[in-house]
Amino acid sequence: MNKKEINGHTHIQYQRDTYELKEAELRAKEYYEWLDTRRTVRDISDKPVSKQLIENLIMAGSTAPSGAHKQPWTFCAVSGSETKKAIRAAAEKEEYESYHGRMSKRWLDDLKSIGTDWKKPFLEEAPWLVIIFKKVYEIIEGEKRNNYYVNESVGIACGMIISAIHRAGLVTLTHTPSPMNFLTSILGRPENERPYLLLPIGYPKDEVYVPDLNRKSLDEVAAFYEQ
Repeated sequence: MNKKEINGHTHIQYQRDTYELKEAELRAKEYYEWLDTRRTVRDISDKPVSKQLIENLIMAGSTAPSGAHKQPWTFCAVSGSETKKAIRAAAEKEEYESYHGRMSKRWLDDLKSIGTDWKKPFLEEAPWLVIIFKKVYEIIEGEKRNNYYVNESVGIACGMIISAIHRAGLVTLTHTPSPMNFLTSILGRPENERPYLLLPIGYPKDEVYVPDLNRKSLDEVAAFYEQ
């Protein structure tokens, strides 16, 4: 492997497979069509999922790019029934308040087609919960050091683990009870971490129904500038 010193740091030569244009187009199309089968699923089975599988999903998420390669995330994986029970109780308390006063009428109307409410049984039924915390700063040898582009970096990592979950034949949903500070307390996370996203992970139940939704077309999500 070829190496080069840049600014006093070792760099290694980048190598990977590339494809001719037609094959690249086909691979991109196939990947899009496969991702388009992903759905948010709330009916998650209690069928066991191994710790090894969760570890591999976490490591897939951890391959995400990050500002100055600070990797400002902690993936907290929870399988213990008592901890899941405590998380559900705290989340449902916040969700009840949201559905009964915090959310606007427009927001509640927009949720009707999704069919959600303040009850979150999946927080106990799913074999694993993975809570992603963002590290707003690091403590190194007693010194506070800022991280960069934290929200952007952690958001990308979340997208990558969601893709990996789909690849493994499992399902999840993006759960963001607001506020989320109870997760810091229940999991005993340090002061430099903030809860970002909660992902229940498992197999779908035997019979699952999801909203009959359509994703936006290319014209609705993209703009091209070719001159």
